[in-house]
Amino acid sequence: MSQELSATVSIQSSKVDNQVDPKTFVQLQTQLKDFINQRKWTAETFGNEEKIDCSFYITIESVLSPGVYDAKLSVVSNRPVYNSNYTTPVLNMQDANFTFKFQLSQPIEFNENKVQGTDPLEANLTATLAYYIYVIIGLDYDSYALNGGAPYFAKALNVVYNAPEGSGINGWKSYDGQRNRFIFIDNLTKSSMDKIHEVMYSYYREGLDQMSDKFEVARGAILNALMTMQEVQEANTNTMVVPILLQGKYTEISGIFVNANKSMKKQLVSTMSIIDVANLNKYKEKLE
Repeated sequence: MSQELSATVSIQSSKVDNQVDPKTFVQLQTQLKDFINQRKWTAETFGNEEKIDCSFYITIESVLSPGVYDAKLSVVSNRPVYNSNYTTPVLNMQDANFTFKFQLSQPIEFNENKVQGTDPLEANLTATLAYYIYVIIGLDYDSYALNGGAPYFAKALNVVYNAPEGSGINGWKSYDGQRNRFIFIDNLTKSSMDKIHEVMYSYYREGLDQMSDKFEVARGAILNALMTMQEVQEANTNTMVVPILLQGKYTEISGIFVNANKSMKKQLVSTMSIIDVANLNKYKEKLE
């Protein structure tokens, strides 16, 4: 039984290298890579070619106390497009609330039935990673089957509900800023945002995966998916999931529509003016 993920882990510690034994982050990087790649996260069997390509980038910002670090986490996952050599970005997310404890020879452990562990700051390391792993798997499954990711979003929600609590631990509560783990998984699991799962399936399975055989039909499916995303955005103005799912997608989307007819281009620009305001001028330059 092959594990589900093919993950790389990178730790950038230059800001604190003069305060910490250099072996610490070498060991942490190795242990986290083994934790992510060697643990079974689902009951499914994955072939090597089916493993989900993902990356975890940890930037150590400061040492809060011996063995306790304030860090930023960046999580990226990708998906192959059927019948092509192209890989499409699925998740590109930054998490600035990553505080954890790690010391040399510390085991990396996670029990979904006891997410809090025995030391909150140690547990926050694996709880945060497990949360994103379940999100990655859920989004991947969503992109192949309508609502396919639901069991894994439920597991991520379980991590949130049972997350470690303690001084310096943030990101698990609804009130921990405007963008946090609670809000993101809430967006992916609450019934009022069910259409986001239709978007995932339509964009990837009915859209990108069909482009080699039925380009025009596939492009239409992608436009419909983006218009549905606009409906989600307009019905849930403070949604976190829409901008996250569009992160890093400008080049892909604009490339798909660069040769579309004027009507389709106009509709796309109108839609992106609602759901991807940050890149609107880029879309206009490319498509108008």
